[in-house]
Amino acid sequence: MSEVNQQYIVISGARENNLKNVSLRIPKRKITIFTGVSGSGKSSIVFDTIAAESTRLLNENFSMFVRNFLPRVPQPDTDAIENLSMAVIVDQKRLGGGSHSTMGTITDISPILRLLFSRLGQPHVGQAHMFSFNDPQGMCPECNGIGRKLGVDMSKAVDLSKSLREGAIMLPDYTVDSWDWNLLVQSGSFDPDKKLSDYSDEDLEQLLYGKARKVQMDFAGKATNITVEGVIEKFTNKYIKQDVKTKSERTQKAVAPFMTEGPCSSCRGARLSQAALSCKIHGRNIAEMSSMEVGQLIRVIREIDDSVAAPMVKSLTERLQHLVDIGLDYLTLDRETDTLSGGESQRVKMVKHLSGSLVDVTYIFDEPSVGLHPRDVHRLNELLQKLRDKGNTVIVVEHDPDVIKVADHIVDVGPHAGSRGGTIVYEGSFEGLLASGTLTGDHMKRPLELKQECRKPTGNLSIQNATLHNLHHVSAEIPTGVLTVVTGVAGSGKSTLINEVFLSQHSDAIVIDQSAIGVSTRSNPATYTGIMDDVRKAFASANKVNQGLFSFNSKGACENCQGLGVVYTDLAFLESVKLPCEVCGGKRFKEEVLEYKLNGKSIAEVLAMTVEQALDFFELKEVVRKLQALSDVGLNYVTLGQPLSTLSGGECQRIKLASELHKKGSIYVMDEPTTGLHMSDIGQLMGIMNRLVDTGNTVIVIEHNLDVISQADWIIDMGPDGGSKGGQVVFEGLPSGIIHAEQSITGRYLQP
Repeated sequence: MSEVNQQYIVISGARENNLKNVSLRIPKRKITIFTGVSGSGKSSIVFDTIAAESTRLLNENFSMFVRNFLPRVPQPDTDAIENLSMAVIVDQKRLGGGSHSTMGTITDISPILRLLFSRLGQPHVGQAHMFSFNDPQGMCPECNGIGRKLGVDMSKAVDLSKSLREGAIMLPDYTVDSWDWNLLVQSGSFDPDKKLSDYSDEDLEQLLYGKARKVQMDFAGKATNITVEGVIEKFTNKYIKQDVKTKSERTQKAVAPFMTEGPCSSCRGARLSQAALSCKIHGRNIAEMSSMEVGQLIRVIREIDDSVAAPMVKSLTERLQHLVDIGLDYLTLDRETDTLSGGESQRVKMVKHLSGSLVDVTYIFDEPSVGLHPRDVHRLNELLQKLRDKGNTVIVVEHDPDVIKVADHIVDVGPHAGSRGGTIVYEGSFEGLLASGTLTGDHMKRPLELKQECRKPTGNLSIQNATLHNLHHVSAEIPTGVLTVVTGVAGSGKSTLINEVFLSQHSDAIVIDQSAIGVSTRSNPATYTGIMDDVRKAFASANKVNQGLFSFNSKGACENCQGLGVVYTDLAFLESVKLPCEVCGGKRFKEEVLEYKLNGKSIAEVLAMTVEQALDFFELKEVVRKLQALSDVGLNYVTLGQPLSTLSGGECQRIKLASELHKKGSIYVMDEPTTGLHMSDIGQLMGIMNRLVDTGNTVIVIEHNLDVISQADWIIDMGPDGGSKGGQVVFEGLPSGIIHAEQSITGRYLQP
């Protein structure tokens, strides 16, 4: 395409958040990558300006009725934005959806598979909906298509080595000499002094699972008919078939230990009716195909040779191939979407768009390399290029040097974070970036160096013979008192090994992950880290008043907006409008509260300070310590009053890290802490991890970032690949040794 015809998205005077009147031209139908330190303003340009305006203009095309159901998008603070096309935003928000949403349903692969079974499967069962576990006609009637059912945990309910009189039945209603126990014994069918293990199979079956039957018993000299049923049968009818949640809290507590959730006894976890499961193609039913890894399933589908099936086979292999291309060949179609990681969720969403036929769209990606091993980054790059070559504009916010390399155009935002950022420091080609002298350009040129002087462990925490998910009898030693990095390609079993197996044995470990902290607009860095309590006390003692006045959730709140700082005006069927409160002007406090000063500043002015400014302002030891921790994790640019709901996943992880830094002798587990961090900030993060280890802690990090891996004291590399081809330890040892490990894919990328 000649430069003459090149069109641009033109932004003039953008001022969202920290942007300083930014004007930009972004080439259309090309890949543009935005980079720069965390907090520099990349997201403010890409998400809060371009994506927001594009979504707003699109929503304006709907009727008033429809718009009332759509999220409200305010007009961004800019002078003008021209030449926008529809934006498709592919972010890292986890895919929710509960147990009824699976990988197959979200990628639209399952509906085609159901159609295939309804046409080709033998014996013929009926329409495609008969193969859906979300349809009343297709679901297993026992578990309503969930595949799991509450049952009785037999190991806790019955002790076969005892007799009835010795208390063989441990369920709450059957203590020795209780009413239910007496009924059993007096029914005359069971010997109370015989060990249950000596009962005949029929007697044991009758004792445990016998259906209700009438038995004549003698009560006060009168023959009375009494209903007797099996112990487990009665418990099931009483607490499991009638929802236990309808019982009193005390009862719920008493019976909870005896219940366990296991595969449904009827469909064995397949979720479908017996009719649907009896229908097969080439000897496999639909549940068996859905539980195969995508890489394997694609081969099975290709073997189906039938003219009726040809269009369905073509469509299925095309979609499955997309999953393989992006490195998700280790997932299965029956995998529930809420168990996918943020990076996996984003890649599943990409596949959905690749199968679509929209062109001339703006695709916006938020750090698509998150959770990707260096080996798989080229697959991501090929996908971005495919989207561009279909005629779309691709905009990516990214820190990974290997992704930045494929950009047609690069925009570097900076020079620093927060108020010291918000300007464009470089625009142009990749080669130009390397010579630009910006933080990004300089860090791209640094060589990787493996750590030579490693710390000596003080002991070991061992994992023995772990078999959860795809782990193949994994045993590993995690050294204490050093920095251990667990790595390996996506799906190799890193998270299973550490977040599930290791943490279940060491529940006292401090886990610092990327889950959101506070969703309410009322929690902010000052309240979360506990600084706010000290600040309120300082204000109260300086002014000799009640400290509740200095809380916008309590006595000090502006009465007009209840301390929210904004007022929502509902305009019937029009969009409700969010406006700064005219009484407090968005400051959230009553007028008289703002009269009280601490060292010349009001409480609202203190909350508007960045961490960096607050460090200069405060002298209180406890407050300075907490602020310093926020500064150490690279959050200098965040204001004390910024709602936590506006922080990114990486920022949430770092704020948690800041509030946990002061503990000693603990085990810290971090899950990809470099998410959302610029190359120049990783050195600072490494400094924190090293300080934690030097003060006597054990730090375990799950990470793909080569800078972090190269600086570990000990590396555990999982693999060799993902899914069933993974789940083994391919290397355990010092960084200098991994480059010689034959099977280690990570080792290849660490070669100097």
